[in-house]
Amino acid sequence: MTVKAEWEQLIRNLIAEGILKTSNVTRAMRLVSREPFLPDHMKQSYAIDAPLPIGWGQTASAPHMVSIMNEALQLEVGCKVLEVGAGSGWHACTIAETIAPSDQPKPSWGYVYTTEIIRDLADYARTNIEKAGYSERVTIIHHDGSQGYPAEAPYDRILVTAAAPDIPKPLTDQLETDGGILVIPVGGTYYYQTLYRITKKDTRLTRENLGGVAFVPLTGRYGHST
Repeated sequence: MTVKAEWEQLIRNLIAEGILKTSNVTRAMRLVSREPFLPDHMKQSYAIDAPLPIGWGQTASAPHMVSIMNEALQLEVGCKVLEVGAGSGWHACTIAETIAPSDQPKPSWGYVYTTEIIRDLADYARTNIEKAGYSERVTIIHHDGSQGYPAEAPYDRILVTAAAPDIPKPLTDQLETDGGILVIPVGGTYYYQTLYRITKKDTRLTRENLGGVAFVPLTGRYGHST
């Protein structure tokens, strides 16, 4: 696959800044450009390291934030992942390329289930995922992801791409007990949020503070009231 110069430079910058650290996450970020997942009028800005609007009051996250979250998840080939908040579908595809690499045999692949509470946005993400060639590795569900997705639980990894007022218990309940990892921003609407990594061992949860962030608010039963 040919990587455009602007995207390659962005990836090199993220490596130089120490944000992209591991070869598997770096490879996936390099291969899965943000450009195809953006509305036409935003495509020219795809390699800018900032969140970009995609409609419905939502954004496609900044590449550095997607990289930070993917590294924090400690993704491995074969992982089963739940993403809460599909957005454009881009983030799910970067995860899919990490846990189900296109250069490895299908029997070794992991899988991504991604939920989106806004129906039209779920349809938009589904179209993007199909066009990008990831429909064999990603399923998008129109669903209140703040409650998790019990039908496919437990998950090796769970990622939340919007800020919750607190850590939803259904998500920790649906984590694999032997080292399952949840990465989630927690805090107010748009400001004073903290990115946490929650690791589950048996019934014990360990919380790590990964720093300050700014995300759109999580909606749904365990999200912020609207």
